[in-house]
Amino acid sequence: MSTAVLTVRDLSVRFRMRGGGLVAAVSCADFDLAAGECLALVGESGCGKSVLASALLGLLPGNAETAGTATVDGVELLGADERTLARTVRGRRIALVPQSPAAHLTPVRTVRSQLEETLRELTGTPRRQLRAAAVAAAERAAFPASHLDRHPHELSGGLAQRAATALALVGDAPLLLADEPTTGLDRALVDRTADELRRHVTDGADGRALLMITHDLAAARRIADRVAVMYAGRIVEIADAEAFFGRPGPRHPYARGLLAALPERGFTPIPGLPPELSDLPPGCAFAARCDRATDRCGTRPGFTGGLACHHPVTAVAADPAPDRG
Repeated sequence: MSTAVLTVRDLSVRFRMRGGGLVAAVSCADFDLAAGECLALVGESGCGKSVLASALLGLLPGNAETAGTATVDGVELLGADERTLARTVRGRRIALVPQSPAAHLTPVRTVRSQLEETLRELTGTPRRQLRAAAVAAAERAAFPASHLDRHPHELSGGLAQRAATALALVGDAPLLLADEPTTGLDRALVDRTADELRRHVTDGADGRALLMITHDLAAARRIADRVAVMYAGRIVEIADAEAFFGRPGPRHPYARGLLAALPERGFTPIPGLPPELSDLPPGCAFAARCDRATDRCGTRPGFTGGLACHHPVTAVAADPAPDRG
C-alpha cells in the first residue's frame, strides 16, 4: 500500500450561528489518500464538500468549530497556526484549484505576473527564466499564452478557471485539492483539465495525491481511483471507482440515485430535498428520501466497510426495498 499523503480522522466542522444554533457542515469524516491516488468527493450542492476542503487549508471563518485530525505530509492541519499554514502548507504541501477562481486571482495584476511570482516563490526559478517558465506553466492547464498579459476581469469564466489551475500546479505540492476544477469548461477542456490533474499525481516521483471535489461524475469516472459520496455533511460511502461506476455499482441508495440522475442512465431525479444542516434528523439523514427506509433508519448507521447504511443495495439497482417495520 502506498504511503498516505493525507490522513483524515473523525473530522467534524460546525458553525456557531447567532442565537446559539449550530450548523453541522461536516460530521465524522474519516479517510486516507495515498500517494499516486485520486479520490473524487461527490454529492449535491451544500452537502459539506467545500467546507471539508476549507478545513484542510485552514480557511474556515471565525465561527467555525473543528474536531478530529487531518495530517498531510507530516503536518497536523487542524491545530496549525496561521503562520505555519501560510508558509509551509498552502501552495507547498497543499495546492488549491478554487471553486471561484475570480476571488483567488489578484484583480490588478496580469496572469503572467501572478504566475511568475508564484514560480519565483515556490520553485526559486531565476528571474531570467521566469517568462519561459510562466508560458510552460500556463500550457499545463491549457491556458493560452496569448492571454497571459490580461487581467482577471478580462477573462471568461473558463479562462479564469484554467489560470487558477495553472497557479495551483506550479509548486507540485504533495496534495492537490481541486474544488470543482472543471466549472465553466466545455467537454474537451474538461477532459484535458482532468487529465492534467491526474498527470500531476501519476508523474510525480515523490508521491503526490489528488482530492477532487466535483459535481461532474464523468470527470470523476475519467480519473478517480476511488469515490467518496457525501450527503448532509457525512461521507456515506467510499468505493473503488471501477466498481462504483460499473459493476456492482454503489451500495448506498443515495449514491445509486446520483448515478440514476445522469442523462445517460435514465435521468431519474432523487425525490425530495436534503435536510437543513442546522436541523439534521437523529437517524439516517437520507431516510426521508429513500425507498428502502424502515423504522431502523431512525437510528444513525455506523460507517463500516466504507458504508453508512442500514439497508445497502447488495446486488442490482432493481433489488426490492426491505419490508417496512
